[in-house]
Amino acid sequence: MSEKINSLAIKSSEITPKQGYLSRRDFIKAAGVMAGSVALAACAPQNSSPAAQVLSTPQDATIGKKVDELGNTVNSFDDITHYNNFYEFTEDKAGVAPLAAKFKTSPWDVEVYGMVNNAKKYTLEDLIKKFQPEERIYRLRCVEAWSMVIPWVGFPLAKLLKEVDPTSAAKYVRFETVTRPDELPGEKNSMYPWPYQEGLRLDEAMNDLVILATGMYGGELPAQNGGGMRLVVPWKYGFKSIKSVVKIELLDQQPATMWSTISSSEYGFYSNVNPQVDHPRWSQATERRIGELQRRDTLMFNGYAEQVAHLYDGMDLKTNY
Repeated sequence: MSEKINSLAIKSSEITPKQGYLSRRDFIKAAGVMAGSVALAACAPQNSSPAAQVLSTPQDATIGKKVDELGNTVNSFDDITHYNNFYEFTEDKAGVAPLAAKFKTSPWDVEVYGMVNNAKKYTLEDLIKKFQPEERIYRLRCVEAWSMVIPWVGFPLAKLLKEVDPTSAAKYVRFETVTRPDELPGEKNSMYPWPYQEGLRLDEAMNDLVILATGMYGGELPAQNGGGMRLVVPWKYGFKSIKSVVKIELLDQQPATMWSTISSSEYGFYSNVNPQVDHPRWSQATERRIGELQRRDTLMFNGYAEQVAHLYDGMDLKTNY
């Protein structure tokens, strides 16, 4: 298994410098967004990195014209915040945002533990101050064959993992969503094995593309999109990008994940975007971009093959789906 870590060639001049990121309240003020004005899912510039587009200013009036490195236009804020898979709230995509309005994302704590030398519990403000989030535009491809282009604000997960210092025995990272059935009514549905859990191999988690998102569209991360903090793994189907993370555990064994537990034949541990491997109930060769009428071809690894294909050298990606 290759342990190569591919770094994102983001120019320092393209990373938005914001003293406002020093605390979440200041961050929101700097973005021109009042606290609580936005209410958790599942999924021209060619001068930026080949894998991420950094926005020049928060809440840019021209943000609707911003594009990723492939020329894909960013989805509208309304699209992104009102078409959500978040079963902890409801199975109804349109019903997530109204329910999320009452979900409390502050204070927010994240515990990092397990096979690490420096286990620690962080507040979200600690993480924002320490790791200075930057803005990146990533494509999100849902396993249901729809997609979006989203301007996240976040920092590489690798920075946090390096600080907690995984032991030599650590091979996997497990993530866990908050459990609050009083605020998350979907968690009362006994059909699902709550809490929501996801996992990555450690070398996947250390890739620079993987971020912990603390914001979106230049502002706070809306509850329906994963606030207080979510994982974003852009070359995998959206359900791998677990929302509202409160626990990160380093392990020596592959962790159980929610959708693989429910149906391992449909939702494998890796769940890399692969147009050549269909879901048992539908094709993955094409996708519907939210806001568009025509379907488009799905790209291998969601278009991020140059950055991540080496992670799977020698693997049969039809078996390890």
